[in-house]
Amino acid sequence: MRSKQSVPGRPPEPMKLAESMKLVDLATGAVARVVSVSSGDAAAEMGRRLAELGFLPGEAVRVVARGLMAREPIAVRVGTGTFALRLFEAACIRVSPEPTPAR
Repeated sequence: MRSKQSVPGRPPEPMKLAESMKLVDLATGAVARVVSVSSGDAAAEMGRRLAELGFLPGEAVRVVARGLMAREPIAVRVGTGTFALRLFEAACIRVSPEPTPAR
């Protein structure tokens, strides 16, 4: 049986991006939406702190810059604010990348 993408006369379906990824793995300049914030092994206070900063499900985020040698800290824009996050903080935030518009 053929997949929908190979049916003649039907436009190809857009490529599906990975469901979610850690914010720490998002490329610099890429835009994504927050899926969830989980403190994991860290204290629950960190998850609450990140939520208070605006890292809430559905919010748009963008990695603005990275520290020396592409390490800590990571400058992240969420809403109208820009925050510096440590790698373990950014690893607690799951995001879904948004497709880049064609130019």
